[in-house]
Amino acid sequence: MKIRYLSALIFILIFAAAGAILYFSQIGHTDPKGPSSDINQSSHMKITSPAFTANASIPQKYTCDGKGINPPLAVSDVPADAKSLALIVDDPDAPVPGGFVHWILLNVDPKTSEIGENSVPSEAIPGQNGANQSRYTGPCPPTGTHRYFFKIFALDSPLNLDSSAKREDVERAMSGHILDQAELVGLYKRP
Repeated sequence: MKIRYLSALIFILIFAAAGAILYFSQIGHTDPKGPSSDINQSSHMKITSPAFTANASIPQKYTCDGKGINPPLAVSDVPADAKSLALIVDDPDAPVPGGFVHWILLNVDPKTSEIGENSVPSEAIPGQNGANQSRYTGPCPPTGTHRYFFKIFALDSPLNLDSSAKREDVERAMSGHILDQAELVGLYKRP
């Protein structure tokens, strides 16, 4: 009797789990605004740099050991309906909670295809980096090799923020407005 009861219970649990898996897998395929149809499936936008390739070392010139200026960046395949771009550069390996933010740019014209070395697009608003400065701060890891994420976001509207905006403010304002995004990862270890 116990074996029959246990077998029935196992069968019911397996059937319920299979039903739940089927139900939740169908949600992502039928809901065009659901999370599964988000950026990862439609991401075509790209961000690159002529100064370094993905997952390669960032030249010293763009770090605290060099001139500390921003590297040149190229942006392509921005969605045609984008109204603005936002850039966040951060180091998740930094020994501070949430990592260290090196650069924030808001309301970059979506037609921008290049951000030049040591420059900010004229219409862009620099936000606050981890040092509470409205500018680029070059990589300067205290130990080892750190990863630096150059993340670009295409948005369906400009952000109603000013130069006092921190990463948390930008991420909150972008929520629900991201059309596409791309990232470039560079590495740096101090000599």
